[in-house]
Amino acid sequence: MRPHQTPPRASGTPRASLAARARSTLYMAWLIATVVPYALAALLLSLVLRGRPLYRFCVGWAWLALYGARGICGIRWRLHGLDNLPQGPAIVLVKHQSAWETLALPLLLPRPLSYVFKRELLRVPFFGWALGRLDMVHIDRSRGTQAFGRLQQQGARLLEQGYWIVMFPEGTRTARGSQGQYKQGGAKLAQVTGVPVIPVAVTSARCWPRQAFVKRPGVVDVSIGAPLAVGADGAAGLNARVQQWIESEMRRLDPQAYPDAADAAARA
Repeated sequence: MRPHQTPPRASGTPRASLAARARSTLYMAWLIATVVPYALAALLLSLVLRGRPLYRFCVGWAWLALYGARGICGIRWRLHGLDNLPQGPAIVLVKHQSAWETLALPLLLPRPLSYVFKRELLRVPFFGWALGRLDMVHIDRSRGTQAFGRLQQQGARLLEQGYWIVMFPEGTRTARGSQGQYKQGGAKLAQVTGVPVIPVAVTSARCWPRQAFVKRPGVVDVSIGAPLAVGADGAAGLNARVQQWIESEMRRLDPQAYPDAADAAARA
C-alpha cells in the first residue's frame, strides 16, 4: 500500500489545522529543550574528546530530534536502495528540501558523516557552536577557488579517516516540486580523490516544507542510488548524471509535486 502523499499546497487551500500548529510548536519546544543541554555537554566533552567518539555523542541529539519529529509530528520515513551503499569511502550528494535530511542521514547511513556547510551556521547558538567542534567542512562560499581548496584538502583527509562527505549540490533547500542549480563541488571532489558519488533523493518537503513552521504527518521517502564514478565526461558529466538520477527519482517518488510526472503516470 502506498503511503499517504500530501499534494503541493495551492492558493486558496485551508490553512494548517490548529492541531498541526500545536504539534509543531511542541516539537520546536522539544528541539530547544534538548539541543541546549546536549550542545553544552558536547562543548565540555570536546575539551577531552574529539573525532568519532564526539561525533557518536552528538548523533544522540539527532536521534532525539528525528524521533521527536516522528512521535510529535507523525513524520515517518521509508528507506530505499540501502544495498547500493559501497563498502569504501564515498561522497554523498543529497536532494535538500528541509532540515529533516540533515538530522536523518547520520542515523540512516552506516558511516560517520562529515557535512560540507556554509560557515554562517557556526554562529547559530548552541547548535552551531557544537557543530564547530566536529569534523565537518565549513566554507566561505564567497571565496570561490579558496573555498574549493579548503574542501579538497579537508575532504580528502576526512575520507582517508573513514568519513563519508555529505554535500547538497543545489546549495540550499528547494521547495517541493522545484529544482535548483546543481553545483559541481561534489563532482570535482570525486574527480580529485577518485572516490565514487552516491546520489540520494529525499521527499522531506511533503511533511516539512521549506521555510515553513508547521510540520505535517506523512512518510518521507529516502532513495539511495548506485555509486557513480567520474568517467571520460569529467566532473561536469558526473554532475549531470547525479542531477539526472536525483530529479528522475524525485518524480518517481513524489509525482504529485511534478505536473509532468503526474501526467505521465495518469497516461500509463
